Amino acid sequence: MKNNNIATLIIEKEYCIGMTDERLFGSFVEHMGSTVYGGIFQPDHSSSNMFGFRQDTLNILKELHLSVIRYPGGNFVSGFDWKDSIGPKDTRPRRLDLAWKAIESNQFGLDEFMQWLDLLGSNAIQTINLGTGDMRSAIELLEYCNMDTTTEYAQLRKQNGRNKPYGIKTWCLGNEMDGPWQIAGKSANEYGRLALETGKIMKMLDPSIELIISGSSTSRMDTFPEWDKDILMHCYEIADYISLHHYVDRTCPPQEISEESFFRSIEKPVLLDTPTYLARTLNVEQQIKDIIATCDYVKAVKRSSKTMYLCFDEWNTLSSNKYNQPERKPWEIGEPIDYVPHTMEDALVAASIMMAILRHADRVKIACQSLLVNTGGLVFTSPDGGVTRNTIFYPFLHLSRYGRGIVLKNILMSPVYDCEEKEGVPYIDSLTVFDEENQILSIFAVNRAVNTIQMLVDARDFGSATEMEQISMRNDDLHACNAIGKPETVFPSKIRQVPIENGKLEVELGSYSWNVIRVKYGKQ
Repeated sequence: MKNNNIATLIIEKEYCIGMTDERLFGSFVEHMGSTVYGGIFQPDHSSSNMFGFRQDTLNILKELHLSVIRYPGGNFVSGFDWKDSIGPKDTRPRRLDLAWKAIESNQFGLDEFMQWLDLLGSNAIQTINLGTGDMRSAIELLEYCNMDTTTEYAQLRKQNGRNKPYGIKTWCLGNEMDGPWQIAGKSANEYGRLALETGKIMKMLDPSIELIISGSSTSRMDTFPEWDKDILMHCYEIADYISLHHYVDRTCPPQEISEESFFRSIEKPVLLDTPTYLARTLNVEQQIKDIIATCDYVKAVKRSSKTMYLCFDEWNTLSSNKYNQPERKPWEIGEPIDYVPHTMEDALVAASIMMAILRHADRVKIACQSLLVNTGGLVFTSPDGGVTRNTIFYPFLHLSRYGRGIVLKNILMSPVYDCEEKEGVPYIDSLTVFDEENQILSIFAVNRAVNTIQMLVDARDFGSATEMEQISMRNDDLHACNAIGKPETVFPSKIRQVPIENGKLEVELGSYSWNVIRVKYGKQ
């Protein structure tokens, strides 16, 4: 580009990628830190209802229209016995949680989670323990949740107060089983065989369920994507999805995702500059492409007519603030891990991650931001106070509200920059979704530049527009955060209406900003 202050976007109705699945707008609740205890469940809090659920947290989360919530882990699940978390609370055992060096009280368990989900209006994605767990435990859990029979575990659910089956449709066969940090981790062949046989008996019991196999825990593993290929060779016909996980961070070099990376470092690492940090989201896009290619390779080898879909069931950015948090006390209940606010800069990264996922709506059908509350959360709480929307809350909110529909292929000409790790990084990162029913075109854009960029949009293919609005979020201080008592330090605002002439509009994208442009068209 000759002019580094101008980008051009051309949008055509027929350039369709695919329809967004409702389950792309999901999140993740793990028994980790204060996500559950002190986050969504705190019986002694002033806002809590009779079941111990924090109403202040619940009310804010309802704004997001979360479609699915993955539960209960995560690394936690590989050492978890689901039977500990049901029945009378005074008989539930306290256990050592080896994954996060905590005490698990089991006062919030499977039935409480499903009850909380009903209040939230979301559906469950249930993860089973294939670390220390086995096939028998998996089939018993499925019976407890989904069967209306006179057998032991279906009857046990009824004794525990839930007469009607939960009918959980989507199940994860373990979590990050390739990770050396994982309790009872496995080789690809060990896990592939176990997942295959577990999946077979689960579908014998309930043929209506869908299964997610545990793909590479991070694209930084030296076994990526060989692990994915190997487990797909075992499980291709029994599985419906393969999982992806990705956490973008600012450390140089990037830290491996491990148990230790969630705790305070002994020495503060070197952090990347802003342009390089923002460019790391291109790795998310590449990871998706790599896994799609791997799935299609196995499809060809097996001469299968089945298409394997993707479940991006853990994604987020790790705030650089996590290196400033106080020392954590081990072997406590609800002791915070990574309980720090995200910055304005982090919000731009989170927005780009989610846009990358939605740009592949033809193959990625499920996505879960990680984690929902406190631990890298969309919101964070005070044990004796209120709840605050994190900076990353707002891009998620906008994409959940306005990003449901037909994802269109952008023809984007953006100025580019070079940084420490990549060359030719577009300053503008964008996504376009068309709500055909309401005839609304939504354009989402991150400006990675230190300067304002004018984006010229050609949408003549959509006809005459009747109205338009622009939402923008930016802060001159990229390290600005929201906090308890200061909830709107980083906050989106509506800016001037931009006139549309002959199907074209010019939009001003402020420096280092998140933007939503909504154009309403007359019915055709």
